[in-house]
Amino acid sequence: MAGLVAASADSVFVGIGLSRVAVWNGACTVLRAMTPRRSLAWDLIFRVAYAFIRITDPLLRWTWFSVGLGITSRLTVRGRRTGRQRSVLVGLIRVDRRWYVGHPNGEVAWTANLRHALAASIAPRPEAPLDVSARPLEAGPERDAVIVATAEQQPFPANLLYRGARRHILSEGRYFRLEPR
Repeated sequence: MAGLVAASADSVFVGIGLSRVAVWNGACTVLRAMTPRRSLAWDLIFRVAYAFIRITDPLLRWTWFSVGLGITSRLTVRGRRTGRQRSVLVGLIRVDRRWYVGHPNGEVAWTANLRHALAASIAPRPEAPLDVSARPLEAGPERDAVIVATAEQQPFPANLLYRGARRHILSEGRYFRLEPR
């Protein structure tokens, strides 16, 4: 297959000039002419959305602890300045039996902490934390597949936000692969 970039049992990524085709589990997503580009409008939208999430954090944590909250997991990472353990609720993205976390709008405190520590604890359920190592994803087919999967795995209405802002996320998003320690 001409232009093959990466392949596994569940996924194939084909590079065709500026176009990319991500295929996994029988689904095909074309990132045609999807050149990464920062958008001030999407930057503002994500800042407002995450400000709302910060305000509702106590309710979200209670819901996650009580009954679960979709793909939401608790990530705990050591602070780069204070050394204290910091927890944040994140979407745990699954692609090809691997786990990923990330933020769509550039570097934030928890991504900076994770980039510095390269280790964390992830709890898909409150009673089951797992120690993991974290590897930052550089631009490429693996990161592209995670961004596409994020838009597919996020619940409504976040999935619409991630789909609409894909070009901005390709430019600004910070994503990590998590591996068991």
